[in-house]
Amino acid sequence: MPRSGDHGRRRHSAGVTCPLIREVATLHTVLPVVFAVCAALSNAVATVLQRKAALTVPRSQGFRAGLIADLLRRPVWLAGILAVIGAAVCQALALATGPLTIVQPLFVLELPLTLVVASLLMHRHLPRTGWLAVTVVVAGLAVALAAASPTGNRTHVELNRWIPALAVCAGAVAGLAVAALRRPEGRARAACLGAATAISYAVTAALMKAAIHILDGQGLVSFLTAWQTYAFAATGVCALFLLENAMQAGPLVASQPALTLGDAMVSLALGITLYEETVRTGWWLLPQLSGVALIAAGVLALSRIPFTQSLMAPDEERRTAGVP
Repeated sequence: MPRSGDHGRRRHSAGVTCPLIREVATLHTVLPVVFAVCAALSNAVATVLQRKAALTVPRSQGFRAGLIADLLRRPVWLAGILAVIGAAVCQALALATGPLTIVQPLFVLELPLTLVVASLLMHRHLPRTGWLAVTVVVAGLAVALAAASPTGNRTHVELNRWIPALAVCAGAVAGLAVAALRRPEGRARAACLGAATAISYAVTAALMKAAIHILDGQGLVSFLTAWQTYAFAATGVCALFLLENAMQAGPLVASQPALTLGDAMVSLALGITLYEETVRTGWWLLPQLSGVALIAAGVLALSRIPFTQSLMAPDEERRTAGVP
């Protein structure tokens, strides 16, 4: 027979263990969220700084290989690159501690954060409709993620899963780039390049997650010899190149919605298909769709706000200033 003290000890142990398990589970949710939000904020700062720099270099109708060389001579652009590096570190930490389906959708916050940061740097204020739209985006994201409740944190993806996923994404990026080149400068061209950038960023995140887990589980040598490491570096450079051209193609409010929403949606698809992450289904789809609708409405409202001259294409800025 068990002694009376054993029962008390078991109850005490259960009372200690259950809160501990809950704390660990909460920590595993909070950490990737915090790191992802920090990454989104760093990306917002980087976007504004890079936008300012991109408007100071010569423009061209097609892709220009010398664009990066010109930008390297701009201190503002270099500061933006430092912000990009900070965002990459935070993103890597987020992906190492949480699923892709939680981390990447949080980058939807990059659009409202970009506009807020831009208004601060330009010493302007967002109108009330802008702040309302920001609130709608945040609320929609909270509703969608809470309803979806993404789970799963697979650390290894087989090559036979990578090949079709990478092929489809590469084809989509190529198609969007061709479509952009067939359009004149303006919103349509910027949106196409923004969408291509979004796909590239989503693929970069998926590959980065695999590489980070290799580093964590197998060490530095395996990380430096893994194809995923060089693949995410290559797709990251491609994404940066597409982003710089998107910024020159048209206003930020045209490219940024396609970038942030596209990144979230493609990352969600990659998280489910590659990493076997799951989201709630059934009646939970209703609040999820409601959250997505709120996000879309908020992003659309933000994209329609007449913003400062620094966020316009140079020709539009000169026309606004009355310069021929």
